[in-house]
Amino acid sequence: MKQSNEFLIPFIGLKIGKHPFEFRITETFFEDFDYDEFERCMIKVNVVLEKKSTMLELAFRHEGTVEVPCDLTGELFDLPVKGKLHLVVQFGDEFNNDNEELLILPHGEHQIDISQYIYEMIVLSVPFKRVHPGVKDGTLKSPVLDKLHELSVGEVEKKEEETDPRWDSLKKLLKDK
Repeated sequence: MKQSNEFLIPFIGLKIGKHPFEFRITETFFEDFDYDEFERCMIKVNVVLEKKSTMLELAFRHEGTVEVPCDLTGELFDLPVKGKLHLVVQFGDEFNNDNEELLILPHGEHQIDISQYIYEMIVLSVPFKRVHPGVKDGTLKSPVLDKLHELSVGEVEKKEEETDPRWDSLKKLLKDK
């Protein structure tokens, strides 16, 4: 993955307090991560960086749509996604990002790359099973669905089962309890 200057936040010159940032994410962002699950996407990411005397706090929020294929029919549709992430940045002797909510930067750092956190937040907000809304409400017309309905097992007609009369007297005993 190549590093983009667009997602680098230089915090060294910022005053103590909250600082908002806004990013527009399109499918080209995901190409840098070699992620090709989305045909198109338009996502707005808001990041509020709160600078404190000894640490930074980042609050990420995203909302938008990604165009994905339906898992049942293969039809493309716009899937709404939204989510949030909270990250605490502290300073230490060496870089450490083992914890998903805590990032430790070396003391000499003056900027933070947030692209990986944006990527993970968006990808994890997409549901595992993606079903076109038209499939759920029955309004989607596609050749794949027509073929599925044609091949599906129809309703089995209920017919009265003929039973052995010897069992009928035993069933009667169960009902009399």
